[in-house]
Amino acid sequence: MLLTNNNIGNATTSPKDDETPTADTPEAETPSVFSFLSDIPLLLLHDLYRHTRISSKKMRKRVVQKNGECNVSPSNVAKRRRRYLQDIFTTLVDIQWRWTLLVFAMSFISSWLLFALVWWIIAYMHGDLLPHHLPDQQAASNWTPCVMSIFSFTSCFLFSVETQHTIGYGSRHTTEKCPEAIFVMCIQSITGVMIQAFMVGIVFAKLSRPKKRTQTLMFSRNACLCLRDGEMCMLFRVGDMRKSHIIEAHVRAQLIRKRVTLEGEVLPFFQYELDVGYDIGEDRIFFIWPMTIIHKINENSPLFDLSAHDLLREKFEIVVILEGVIESTGMTTQARSSYLPNEILWGYRFEPLVTFNKELGEYAVDYSLFNNVYQVNTPLYSARELARLNSQESTPEREGENSRSSSRQQQIGQKEEEGDDEDDQESSIIPVTPLTPATPMSPLTPMTPTSASGTGSCALDMHCASAACEDTNATQPLLQDHNHV
Repeated sequence: MLLTNNNIGNATTSPKDDETPTADTPEAETPSVFSFLSDIPLLLLHDLYRHTRISSKKMRKRVVQKNGECNVSPSNVAKRRRRYLQDIFTTLVDIQWRWTLLVFAMSFISSWLLFALVWWIIAYMHGDLLPHHLPDQQAASNWTPCVMSIFSFTSCFLFSVETQHTIGYGSRHTTEKCPEAIFVMCIQSITGVMIQAFMVGIVFAKLSRPKKRTQTLMFSRNACLCLRDGEMCMLFRVGDMRKSHIIEAHVRAQLIRKRVTLEGEVLPFFQYELDVGYDIGEDRIFFIWPMTIIHKINENSPLFDLSAHDLLREKFEIVVILEGVIESTGMTTQARSSYLPNEILWGYRFEPLVTFNKELGEYAVDYSLFNNVYQVNTPLYSARELARLNSQESTPEREGENSRSSSRQQQIGQKEEEGDDEDDQESSIIPVTPLTPATPMSPLTPMTPTSASGTGSCALDMHCASAACEDTNATQPLLQDHNHV
């Protein structure tokens, strides 16, 4: 039984008090529908929906996410925490902002408390915390403490904060009676400067990470496979939304798939390099507007045997990488994305999105067309099969030309033999008109042999003369029809 939204709405709506549904009215079915819906556990439906979403995500296994994040998490690393703490700066830069701010606050609070404890110990050992040595009794007892205006641990904490950050309100300060207090004050000042420099460096490194620059670098949602200049090519598009460009931008592409060696070793994630014009410099792009990157599928490509039917059942991943130098900061950045077989469109091509705006006098880029494609005529064969079919079509034409040239040579040889056997018939031989500058010959015009029949045919097909070719001063040569060439 299928239920639509209208059925559910009718099932949840109660009839009016003045209307009593009967068996003849449609409202009589409402309680049964409502009871049917109430018997379906909502938790079961929720779990089923959630399981469907999770299973659909598991089916799309990929090494690199569409946003460029690597889908790899290390596990069972020996001494992992110690290794991360040894490189504490990189660890604090890589962790999330909430943990960085927590470490930032805890570093200052812990240093304040630590030095406050040190100041309290100095005051306690010197006797400054005795009742008759407190600040209100120091004038009567003629007592000089290590730190003025220290009453308790709270006073020591306030003095620690003032010393570390050079606040100096003026009421609390060290005296010359305690050399150890002077030494601790110097140590705390140096420690405070080091903590500030360290934490400010972490925050600045986190804000200026080139990883954030990749948020404005775009890759097309899909890749395309189509013909370009008679060759099968894989196309994908990259773009930059900022006006500050990426300098020395270059593109790489890799195919990740399973490979079995000759010895039977299985390499589950073997990386094949896809040539995007590295040898001729096409991988280095002038990145001022969205560019279409091309990988030509030839005999050196791992996609040479891929057909449209194979694309539906193959399991691989194409990782594309864009690297360059940020113009504003001079730091190197890298943007990544990937394409699964179901994200490669066979027989499509990207729409152009750069136009010239005459009113503004500049080129305009419409990023709403960045992912738009249109269908083109593309064979469903693989690149290898397409190359084989093209070679078979070109072979009969060459064989036909060779057969025609060989038949012409055989005819020439037969006519020369007949001329040698009939030497007594000299009257039937027609003299050949020499080629003079007045009668130039086209380089595309073939030369024909001399006719042995004695009729009015000339030695060259491009000359038109009388029956006996006696008039050597012909007016103009006539070009031969080259439809047979």
